[in-house]
Amino acid sequence: MAPPAARRRPEAAALHYRVECADRHAHLFTVTLTIDKPAAQQRVSLPVWIPGSYLVREFAKNLQGLSATQGRRAALPEQLDKHSWRIDCVAGKPLVLRYQVCAYDHSVRTAWLDADRGFFNGTSLCLRVEGQTDRPHALEVVAPDPLAGHATWSCATALHALQVDAQGFGRYRAADYDELADSPVEMGAFWSAEFDVCGVPHRFVVAGATASFDGKKLIEDTRAICEAEMRFWHGDKVGRKGGPKPPHDRYVFMLNAVDDGYGGLEHRHSTALICTRRDLPQLGARKQPEGYTTLLGLISHEYFHTWNVKRLRPIEFARYDYGHENYTRLLWLFEGFTSYYDDLLLRRAGRLDDAGYLRLINKTINGVLQAPGRLVQSVADASFDAWVKYYRQDEQTPNSTISYYTKGALVAMCFDLTLRQEGKGSLDDVMRLLWQRSEGGPIAEADVAQALQTVGGRSYAQEIASWVHSTDELPLSDLLRAHGVATLDDPAQRAQELGLRVAEANGSVQVKVVLRGGAAEQAGLAANDEWIGIELPPARRGQPPQAWRIAKLDDLALYLGPHRKMTALVARDRRLLRLQLTMPEGLTTWRLFAKDPALLARWLAPV
Repeated sequence: MAPPAARRRPEAAALHYRVECADRHAHLFTVTLTIDKPAAQQRVSLPVWIPGSYLVREFAKNLQGLSATQGRRAALPEQLDKHSWRIDCVAGKPLVLRYQVCAYDHSVRTAWLDADRGFFNGTSLCLRVEGQTDRPHALEVVAPDPLAGHATWSCATALHALQVDAQGFGRYRAADYDELADSPVEMGAFWSAEFDVCGVPHRFVVAGATASFDGKKLIEDTRAICEAEMRFWHGDKVGRKGGPKPPHDRYVFMLNAVDDGYGGLEHRHSTALICTRRDLPQLGARKQPEGYTTLLGLISHEYFHTWNVKRLRPIEFARYDYGHENYTRLLWLFEGFTSYYDDLLLRRAGRLDDAGYLRLINKTINGVLQAPGRLVQSVADASFDAWVKYYRQDEQTPNSTISYYTKGALVAMCFDLTLRQEGKGSLDDVMRLLWQRSEGGPIAEADVAQALQTVGGRSYAQEIASWVHSTDELPLSDLLRAHGVATLDDPAQRAQELGLRVAEANGSVQVKVVLRGGAAEQAGLAANDEWIGIELPPARRGQPPQAWRIAKLDDLALYLGPHRKMTALVARDRRLLRLQLTMPEGLTTWRLFAKDPALLARWLAPV
């Protein structure tokens, strides 16, 4: 009889990856992969994408110098396609593969290596061994030799440690390839702190921080956010004796602070984040940078993914296919609903007041309403098209598609406020019910509809059809008003008024996007135009036209005066054009304000 599962010893890792910083100035990692028992003609491959970022990124483009040996015999790798190889080897005899990976992508999605910092995801460095992906994998991260003038490095990852030194370098274990691919590694002279959330140990590492960085403030706020999210999913007794247990037993935040950058990528036991140094909390500051709230929202968003997408996930993601696109129409739920709760839980955690929260949701609403693509593509179709549209944005993106993040957040808000208005619970109850029924596993849209019906006491098929699968406008104003929030119409800003998105720098107005149906499109402006100036009718008969060079769109208010019509002087492909442009009248944008604070508190009050 086999011993009880809880007492079984973990299966020894049959696959061993040794990662070395081969040349930090050349940005090269060296990887040695030992396969204890390969198949004859063993096939290996490198993923073409990383879960959570829905774009084929072709990580194999950075792999070079692949070689293989079996004992003293060289085994010939034969490349089969853009990301996979077959090794001419004998079955059952240890096979050793060696290769290098060029790591010079500062994002959270791939790998980076220079004199100051190292970072990698398994999808960028670790070849998949076909036929053995469900077996345990061992990862050894080798400490690099010190460089003159540089601090000693440490290593951080959420993988289980087998044998590591005081700096975190050494051997780690992953249950399978999925866990290896889902566990990024951070290296360098980073700042680090540990804290506990409902009995779960957490760690926060920050690379690139300046001397003004207030780490104590960051930990205080992060702990409050994590506790609010733990309680959201599992109740107030989570982590207590006899209470529910969280789905994770450790968690690592990895934040890279840079001069200019923003983003995050979720993992089951960790997240990789990037922000600007100016957005970090600062020691002794009476008021923290405005971007710090954005950073806290990012932390809240990625931590919420611990439940919503890394465990509770689309049924199409029950098992990842690393070699091709993985399509789903549910990103409006997994990214959009997470985008709704990231800021809402900041409010509930006491990191925002009501006015601050309304400013954030106001920005989201205006962003959606000012995107003509909302009338072209449903949020479900936008989810499916993420691989070719959201992650490949161009000058026409706002006219042809809608973000499943922002519109998905508004869909979540509409469901939440509808349930509350009908007195049948809230979206919180729906999310927890989905978690319980699926046991934190894959779900389909039908499961969402059933959970809504269970909580709300009626079918929400009509709302799903209208809000998710069509381009109908959302009933935002009515629902907000029913919860104590009124909307005012403010005059549109100049770019919105014209239907433009521009970049203003060095005295130049560069047109980036021309929105569908706007005044700029009707005049004939196009993306990549340089708007040089304007020409107005003569002030008096017999005088020449007035011509002005503009350095920013706000200059129009100075030069136009009472005029609504002008000639736009534009440079396009080195040609000078004169386009007849008429300023529209009456265009407005939304401004939210709390009309009934007591009613609003029932929705936003901290828990």
